[in-house]
Amino acid sequence: MQVTIRAIGNSKGVVLPKPLLAQAGLSDDEAAEMTVEDGAIVLRKAARPVRAGWAEAAKALAAKGGDELVMGEFGNEVDAELAW
Repeated sequence: MQVTIRAIGNSKGVVLPKPLLAQAGLSDDEAAEMTVEDGAIVLRKAARPVRAGWAEAAKALAAKGGDELVMGEFGNEVDAELAW
């Protein structure tokens, strides 16, 4: 697919057709990563931040009571005597 490079202020830009964005899994107001690889401009979905969604998942788990200790306070009875 050919696109026209247009002046946008001091920069240049292209209009990305909606079907092309949909094929790449990109939607409106979504962040994307742009790089140059072997002379080609590559636009990708932005990587999710590390641990994204963990806080919400932990809250949901706690709400269901799934955050209780599995082994009790200490793994071994004599562990309670250890000084940390």
